[in-house]
Amino acid sequence: MLFRWFEHSQVFQPGRGVDCDPADFQLPVEEVTLTAGDGVRLHAWWIPAAATAPRRHLAVLFCHGNAGNITSRPGYYQAIRETGINLFTFDYRGYGRSDGTPGEAGTYLDTHAAYAWLRAKGFAAGDIFLWGESLGGGIASELALHEPVGGLVLQSSFTSIPDLGREVFPWLPVRLISTIRYDTVHRLPRIRVPVLILHSRQDGLIGFHHAEKNFAAANEPKLLWELRGGHNEALDADRSRFVAGFEEFLRQCEQRRGSGK
Repeated sequence: MLFRWFEHSQVFQPGRGVDCDPADFQLPVEEVTLTAGDGVRLHAWWIPAAATAPRRHLAVLFCHGNAGNITSRPGYYQAIRETGINLFTFDYRGYGRSDGTPGEAGTYLDTHAAYAWLRAKGFAAGDIFLWGESLGGGIASELALHEPVGGLVLQSSFTSIPDLGREVFPWLPVRLISTIRYDTVHRLPRIRVPVLILHSRQDGLIGFHHAEKNFAAANEPKLLWELRGGHNEALDADRSRFVAGFEEFLRQCEQRRGSGK
């Protein structure tokens, strides 16, 4: 029982406070309420692309990391929106203004609810790109396995929680006793959409070898794009490179569509 509490506290570190008000980062934000498949109410933000943006028919479904909430990541939203794409982000149960308590199965239900909202808003499945930041990579990969999407982005993410836990706590038999999996690396061979992996060699929390293993496991087409800076410092270290990685991924996806591949 003690280990279960410890495991849960390491994986899920929800914040309930408001780190940044939408008005502070000058983006058009619409407050949205979702209902997951088991009835849990979730808080979300819809950040539309500019009316004249050539990619306004595309949308990113952004799955954030294990700490804070959707108000903790305005820099990412601004950077992604620079590519002219819509963005939809939401808080997992137990995070921010969302009801409930976080857990692996619950986060999957939450992400499916966010995806269903985008589909109901009129976005074609192939025009939705899943973006998983850190823990969010393990959540986004599950959705990519079960729903049609245009592509999957894994930003500073891991192969699986047991793999990462073994590195962080080498004295514990993590592989034997872990109940939280988020097993992206074993899902990737079954995911048949373009994959972009963004990761820095200076990431001191989730080592670059996680990116390399995920890249090796992913099907073509795929792109490994190196960021700079620590785990949470990619924008501060080199914002232009962060944006350029996603821009190149979108360009390649658009080129493939144009060629019919």
